[in-house]
Amino acid sequence: MLRSLGLDALTEAVYKEMLKAPTSGTAAIAQRLGRPETEIRSAMDELARLLLVRPSWQEPGELRPVEPEAGLRSLLDRREAELQRRLEEVEYGRRELAQVVADYADLTNTRQHPDSEILTGIDAVRLRIESLASGCTEEVMGFVPSGAMSPSNIEASRPLDTSVLSRGVRMRSIYLESIKNDNDTMAYARRLTEQGAQVRVAPTLPPRMVIYDRATAIVPVDPEQSRKGALVLRGHGVVSALCELFERVWQGSQPVVDTPATAGPGLSPRSQAIVVLLAKGHTDEMIARRLDVSVRTVRRETADLAAQLGARTKFQAGMMALLQGWVDPGLVG
Repeated sequence: MLRSLGLDALTEAVYKEMLKAPTSGTAAIAQRLGRPETEIRSAMDELARLLLVRPSWQEPGELRPVEPEAGLRSLLDRREAELQRRLEEVEYGRRELAQVVADYADLTNTRQHPDSEILTGIDAVRLRIESLASGCTEEVMGFVPSGAMSPSNIEASRPLDTSVLSRGVRMRSIYLESIKNDNDTMAYARRLTEQGAQVRVAPTLPPRMVIYDRATAIVPVDPEQSRKGALVLRGHGVVSALCELFERVWQGSQPVVDTPATAGPGLSPRSQAIVVLLAKGHTDEMIARRLDVSVRTVRRETADLAAQLGARTKFQAGMMALLQGWVDPGLVG
């Protein structure tokens, strides 16, 4: 339960034994847990490093546990500061990566590569999509993370999707859960389902992606600015990895015609997604963009979570929800 705070299973068990019987020595704890004393001493050393035990004033040489309210909250504060530093490093790395990608894009514009191609401009992208869709024989699968579709986008997509489905090609699409708030997009998703497509929704999605026959993928050059163009990828390794990503998201998504079930203590899938993003240090604005909802909605749900948990900060609300088992801690890794 305390793994998110840096405690492994044995260290957590030793800490809990010390809380139950603060004057217990190494030998007694080792006997109760059925583990060698050397392992117990190593766990105590780790607890000391995490400032969850302190030297005894009454019994020199002995260690006593720090109460959870003070010890774990202090540890949580330190983890929050560490996470903030790491987020700053990641942001710096992201800027460097963007520069490398831009430099690489400029370079590949001047040469041919058998496994990748850059399409510049919306016209070039849509023409290639039409070409790939018309030649597709087995399956089309993709992410649609833009939320509600405009009427013009729906009209542009309908003939192509109908043509693909009429040939018996399997189509699987995952939209953002927020499309359930848009009547036009929901009506279009239901029509796709009636024509034989499989349509699901998820609280959050990776950037837009379409894969044709598990052999060719189209992804945006810049997920934030689709007008910059797209990459056409044909390499077996990278396309296989994108197919695996799709399958993982597909398994965690829900049919668009169903009402999302709640999990944990009344948490909807969107609230679970907010918890995960809070624990990762995302701002309200970043979360709103990821979920395609208003900042006001994010702040209201965050405030409700914090009130239920008695958390002082949004980050603590996310971490405390994880510690209490409301969301799988593995989603934060």
